[in-house]
Amino acid sequence: MSDLVAIVYPSEAKAEEVRQRLLNLQKEYLITISDAVIAVKTDSGGIKLNQLVNTTSMGAVTGGFWGLLIGMIFLNPILGVAVGAASGALGGALSDFGIDDSFMKELSASLHTGNAALFVLIKSMTADKVLKEIKDAGGTVLKTSLDDTREQALRDALASAAERPAA
Repeated sequence: MSDLVAIVYPSEAKAEEVRQRLLNLQKEYLITISDAVIAVKTDSGGIKLNQLVNTTSMGAVTGGFWGLLIGMIFLNPILGVAVGAASGALGGALSDFGIDDSFMKELSASLHTGNAALFVLIKSMTADKVLKEIKDAGGTVLKTSLDDTREQALRDALASAAERPAA
């Protein structure tokens, strides 16, 4: 079963920095991430989602490949690529991968303008080593599906970074 963790940061850049740290930890097999999305509250009050996987472009590429293949069979590869890419992009845009977009937008509505929330869907992790790597970035826990003990450990680790004076 996966765990959801949502942490608020003062900027999109800080949230992206932490996401990159987590992706590097994944390369070291300390964490397994299903999805990592950054939600940013824009000046107009809307929520912009910075997805890890762009399903629209991925669908267009896959659809273009299959369209080319089918087009070659029916002797019209250019039409096949065009139809395949368009249908793949449409299918990709309509699909939702990982964390539910409407759920993230609903939770992010409470953010202040310019703040960003990092939503991470975690399959597994070595908690003590992961916390050690991200605690200096600070942040405020918005929501988790962790048990009370692990959630409190996360809150304490992030709070300790906020209490330290900046160097």
